[in-house]
Amino acid sequence: MPSPATAKPKTTKKHNARLNNPFPRAVPAAAFRNGDAAPPLSFGPFSKLAHAHDYPVGSRFRLSWNPSLGGAVSLAGVPSSSGGGDPRSRVMWETIPGVAFVSAASTTTEADECRGSFALRDGRARLVPGRQSVDRIRSLYRCDVEAGAAFEASDQTRFPVLLITGVVSAKKADPASSCCCGLRAGRRAKARAGKPILSARYWVFLEEKSDTQVSFSVKIADYQWSCGHADPSSPPPAATTAPRPHRINILSLRLRLAGRLHRSMSKKKKLSAGFPAQEEVSALLPPPERASADEEARPEEFNRVFLTYASERDERFYGFGEQFSCMEFKGRRVPVLVQEQGIGRGDQPITFAANLLSYRSGGNWSTTYAPSPFYLTSKMRSLYLEGYDYSIFDLTKPDRVQIQVYGNSVQGRILQGESPTELITSYTGSTGRPPVLPRWITSGAVVGMQGGTEAVRRVWRQLQDHDVPVSAFWLQDWVGQRKTAIGSQLWWNWEVDDDHYAGWKDLIRDLRRDGVRTMTYCNPCLVPMGEKGNARRHLYEEAKELGILVRDEAGEPYMMPNTAFDVAMLDFTNPEASSWFKGILRGMADEGVSGWMADFGEGLPLDARLHSGEDPVAAHNRYPELWARVNREFADEWKSEAGEEDGLVFFVRAGFRESSRWAMLFWEGDQMVSWQANDGIKSSVVGLLSGGLSGIPLNHSDAGGYCTVDLPLLRYRRSEELLMRWMEVNAFTVVFRTHEVPAPHTHTHVLLDDESRTYGESDENTS
Repeated sequence: MPSPATAKPKTTKKHNARLNNPFPRAVPAAAFRNGDAAPPLSFGPFSKLAHAHDYPVGSRFRLSWNPSLGGAVSLAGVPSSSGGGDPRSRVMWETIPGVAFVSAASTTTEADECRGSFALRDGRARLVPGRQSVDRIRSLYRCDVEAGAAFEASDQTRFPVLLITGVVSAKKADPASSCCCGLRAGRRAKARAGKPILSARYWVFLEEKSDTQVSFSVKIADYQWSCGHADPSSPPPAATTAPRPHRINILSLRLRLAGRLHRSMSKKKKLSAGFPAQEEVSALLPPPERASADEEARPEEFNRVFLTYASERDERFYGFGEQFSCMEFKGRRVPVLVQEQGIGRGDQPITFAANLLSYRSGGNWSTTYAPSPFYLTSKMRSLYLEGYDYSIFDLTKPDRVQIQVYGNSVQGRILQGESPTELITSYTGSTGRPPVLPRWITSGAVVGMQGGTEAVRRVWRQLQDHDVPVSAFWLQDWVGQRKTAIGSQLWWNWEVDDDHYAGWKDLIRDLRRDGVRTMTYCNPCLVPMGEKGNARRHLYEEAKELGILVRDEAGEPYMMPNTAFDVAMLDFTNPEASSWFKGILRGMADEGVSGWMADFGEGLPLDARLHSGEDPVAAHNRYPELWARVNREFADEWKSEAGEEDGLVFFVRAGFRESSRWAMLFWEGDQMVSWQANDGIKSSVVGLLSGGLSGIPLNHSDAGGYCTVDLPLLRYRRSEELLMRWMEVNAFTVVFRTHEVPAPHTHTHVLLDDESRTYGESDENTS
């Protein structure tokens, strides 16, 4: 479900600077809630929680409460009746004794943005609870009054559902002007008054979703202020002494109370029973100080949720989507935000140069097109978040995991399995799996090239002479080429350029007759076509007229810098945009095209206005799934209509948790033509492995890499040795595809020399 609209982050555009800091500041941890500073946990020593107890969660799981060492909960499977060492009884998830497992904060969000690269940061925190209390743990067999609207059952609900409820709270530093223990006045009364307490009730629900999954949800109510007492979740104690009427100016008191009540009622909401009445609380608090402009802009509700739970010191963490630098993440903070992976990603000196010329364009070890809020561990524990809010997994402490979610609630699932295969099977059973690829795409090489009709025919004859098996020609320049300040680029107007590819339909037909398919290129962006003389359709103008483009704050199409020109992005939260783009894909397929690269999808601006009205930060992570879904729905529709056994194929680079449900095939994006670890041939192998552990089973890379640099003091060119070794690697991937570099005639390419073509031939004979 899309997230509701919230306050947009303060976004700073970094597109236009000629020179930038080559060492951009790292995205800091939340200084107000680091992994080793989780607040303490408390519970009533004379309540039922004073004793250990087990609670059923559905029929296959149980939650155990242990009051020892400050209190902790653990989730495990229910052992079979035979007992013994049943692996189902192994602990799947547990908290740290005496440490809060739920916390929250309210803070502003700041963001830097430049050409698909993003950095989100927390501003100064305004509200930070410093304590969690557990008031009650119970199994629900129906939705009752206590749960209220926080949980809604359905026909599929597997009862019982477990509820943990309590309060997160913090004492304010400034003393109250009085307390609610009888409206006492005078110096002695003020000295005895408690500090105002910030508090909010929370609900944690655990629900059995399948035989191997338990869903969890954490919801935190709006906060309130109360007078300081030993237990913020308890009602205030009765007054011990009666007030002396002759010492109170009744008229003055009423005026003060009325004024403070009016100010408070517009912002604060009453929570569940057990708190002082809102009228009492508002009257007893000191008047608010005059806020600065920044403070007035700060949100009044909690907009960060923290989950903190236990991890073993030798536990290793894997997953988190397609990651290019690491396979194991213990000791790291892993941000889960879709974006450009960067040029270099920490490899030097290229990262320095990329950051210098374009803000944050170098990336770092964590930047990726296709992250996922999912992990599995060496202890066979696994968890993933649902929803699309930006999240950070803090694994820097040896004994704990802390998840920070940019929102006021969090949902996810805890998985049970005895092997990585079982855990990944459970995970993809919920998030989705890609279909089996058509046989034609794996029957030979997908040859990526440019140059027009005659160039394709010439290369096809050369490959035939060497008996190279070819499944398709992938022609990304089918839309025509434009000259820009950085060289030759494509016209982002998704129709064939009849001048560049004269006899387009004849070329497709002739290749198909020899068993070779034709593939093309598109992305979800459009560019004005005023400078292109032979354009038949002006897709940007059509989309603008239909109102299906992402909008800026002024309600106009959001124009985003992309290298040498600006582009607009289709708003796929609008169903009309999806239907319109499917019509463009139909035009490609009707001409005989069998597949395409569905490029980009990672660059939705964080301050955009969307048709759905949803939070653009959360929609940013959802957009790649929407983009893949549009392509997949058309491919399925076309196959059902055409009745062909072998259907269409498209491949994507941007993705999120459920992209495998929609994408038919992934590719790893733009690696450097280098041997380096973070953005070269080594990173392509790591990306394949980490993606596979994260539910991306069908993936491949550009043989030889793609990104090049040709500067006077810095040069990265594709060597013959690198190309050969990369071809060897890609011989073991699901699809073998070549790609021209931006300036192909200055680099080794599989199409340009006999040795490369013969190398491919010898590989085929060897196999």
